[in-house]
Amino acid sequence: MRVLIVKTSSMGDILHPLPALTDAMHAIPGIRFDWVVEEGFAQIPSWHPAVEQVIPVAIRRWRKNWFGSVARQERCDFKKHLRRQQYDRVIDAQGLIKSAALVTRVARGEKHGLDCKSAREPFASWFYNQRHAVARSQHAVERIRQLFALSLGYDVPAGKGDYAIAGHFSSLTSKSAVEPYLVFLHATTRAEKHWPESHWRELIGLMAARGLTIKLPWGSEPEYKRALRLSDDFPFVEVLPRLTLSDVAQVLAGAKAVVSVDTGLSHLAAALDRPNIVLYGPTDPKLIGSYGKNQIFVTAPAGSHYMKDIKPANIAEVLDNIE
Repeated sequence: MRVLIVKTSSMGDILHPLPALTDAMHAIPGIRFDWVVEEGFAQIPSWHPAVEQVIPVAIRRWRKNWFGSVARQERCDFKKHLRRQQYDRVIDAQGLIKSAALVTRVARGEKHGLDCKSAREPFASWFYNQRHAVARSQHAVERIRQLFALSLGYDVPAGKGDYAIAGHFSSLTSKSAVEPYLVFLHATTRAEKHWPESHWRELIGLMAARGLTIKLPWGSEPEYKRALRLSDDFPFVEVLPRLTLSDVAQVLAGAKAVVSVDTGLSHLAAALDRPNIVLYGPTDPKLIGSYGKNQIFVTAPAGSHYMKDIKPANIAEVLDNIE
């Protein structure tokens, strides 16, 4: 059986279907997946053993100059490429009108997706041949596991889902040859999700006697400057060079533990089965928090939604209890 997945963005959203692929791989021997994904995240699906072909799409970039000659030609080429293959199923796990209209509608095969009461944008369901009801009061990963099971005709396995990508990175690096280290994921897009720099530096100071290197990734110039400020006067803190997403994943895969704000990379740490302490202030982790093994949520105290109210000493205590 050959299945096309439509799940284009963002990083966390793209990681969420991986356990569903693992379920399907075990339930239907020989099943293979192609996956349409935004070009910037095209590395992620390729890490799963059931994915055969990754088909990049550039909806974000095309929107900047939709009627330009380059964008028009790229859209034309994308549609031709997509329609070469007849699929047994097309599963739209995005639930948005733009991806349903631009991708799902064009693909060849029986189209499955969430019904109008389950999808993020109800009108997206118009583009599906089969519409499935999946309760919203579940974590996003569990909702997608159910969607795949309903679309492909098997029961969702009991227990927590398996992303099945950690092995891809453990085979690349011998962890026994690397000194233990922590990764602090300090960057996120929304200002209210940031933990104050003073809190990060206090936590770093508390870790000074532990004998561990702390690695700080970054992805933009402001994040790089923040990493430099956080590392100032701490010789055991390493500001990493600019890395590809695959390189960041390899760093996370080898970490003793990760401390993270609510960001896409925290979902990646979860997918790699690393002990991951995730700090939540204004967001509720129950439905879209990091999902997986060894996930530890630290939320703002009762009555507060401010990240500044999460104390560094509490995080240091949690780190000390990770073996």
